[in-house]
Amino acid sequence: MVPRAQATQSTETTEGPTPAERARTLAYGFADGVLVAPGVPYAPVPAHSTDREGRPLLLVQRASPIVAALTAEPDGADVPATLRISDVAPVTLADRVRGRAWLHGWLSEVPAGELRGAALRLSRAHPRPELLDLGDERTARDGEREWTILALEVAQVEIDDAWGSATLEPEEYAEAAPDPFVAIEAGILTHLDSAHRDELTRLLPASVPPGPVRPLALDRYGMWLRCSAPPRGAPSFDLRLPFTRPVDDLHALRHAYRHLFAQSVETRSTSPRDP
Repeated sequence: MVPRAQATQSTETTEGPTPAERARTLAYGFADGVLVAPGVPYAPVPAHSTDREGRPLLLVQRASPIVAALTAEPDGADVPATLRISDVAPVTLADRVRGRAWLHGWLSEVPAGELRGAALRLSRAHPRPELLDLGDERTARDGEREWTILALEVAQVEIDDAWGSATLEPEEYAEAAPDPFVAIEAGILTHLDSAHRDELTRLLPASVPPGPVRPLALDRYGMWLRCSAPPRGAPSFDLRLPFTRPVDDLHALRHAYRHLFAQSVETRSTSPRDP
């Protein structure tokens, strides 16, 4: 695992996201998910998201083994299952896995009358053509529906990432909210990496030797950088740059960026680097 470091840019800093917030962010649907159930082959989920309470909604083919397992249950009983989520950085790095989450619970098929709403929810994160027919009553009557949506009633959540490991109760998980930048984080990071990589080196504290810097992660509380410090061959490490206060929209995020860069320039002018 890549070592982590904490950089304090101001005496007025904030805490990072809670374990529940981080879990809700991973479950939102932009991190890869795999569905695991007893007696069923592991199956990558083509698309997943959550409803307002954080209940995972999973797009699967009706002919898949997991749907067959649900159908085989007597009296329509739910099936125990785990949604395994891997958070992979959008920027190409040697170690791209930023965190993992495991959502344990009970799986069921979304009733026909609720499929349209579930499909609309999924389409916010994944505008896939397979979702178009799920709310079509004619398709349902004719038995031509190829896809369906499963729901996972969460009983327990585990998360392991740069902040550490935690186990969450379903109420704590449900009360949290995903990060406001979850849907655009990948675009922001790839833009920073392609157009502003040199400028990111200005954000390094004076105590950190100069070297290549790549953007790794972003949330409303701050950002992570992947640093490769000389001499050549030295291990990379991840540096956390907290914002002075949480941000909730692009305007506030731009202001936080400007503050980080301005403070970096001021710090460098008063604190020369170690030789």
